Amino acid sequence: MKYLIFILIFFYPLNIFASSKQLIKNKLEETENISFNFIQKIGKKTEQGDCIISYPKKIFCKYDDIFNKVLVSNGRSLVINSKKIKNYLRYQLKDTPLDLILDKKFLLDKIDQAKTIEENDETFSFKIAHNNNLLNIFFDKNSYEIKGWTTTDIYLNQVETKLSNVETNIMINERIFRVQNYIN
Repeated sequence: MKYLIFILIFFYPLNIFASSKQLIKNKLEETENISFNFIQKIGKKTEQGDCIISYPKKIFCKYDDIFNKVLVSNGRSLVINSKKIKNYLRYQLKDTPLDLILDKKFLLDKIDQAKTIEENDETFSFKIAHNNNLLNIFFDKNSYEIKGWTTTDIYLNQVETKLSNVETNIMINERIFRVQNYIN
């Protein structure tokens, strides 16, 4: 009897970890796209808006600001444009941390390899290190959907992004990911 109790106490946390990790993976595997509102903190600056992610590697974000800021990726290029800047900013997606966040296969592989999972009252989180990028990605404890992430941008700023009103597998018009539409 003592051995049975010992085994249950010792292996119970491993079962919770394994099942939570599998439920997160299952949810991510069945997700083709995500629509959400966000609040993003970069240093002391806070921005908000709404985004649509379509796997693999496409994103469209419209910021709630007076400059009509837009961030869009077609899977290769990332364009940021607004009335505040005279010309758009264009980056290779692979040179940004968003490349990792928008790559569902990469996330699934890294979650599968994770040896630890952190949790608090609301989220599970995984830390992912890859090519000088450190990504901490959060998943809702109840729905197992992505809840946000922290990373470092190309200017070495700490960036924290929190998601709300998450909807998955919605109907979207793929034309919103054409970067040409957002180039001055």
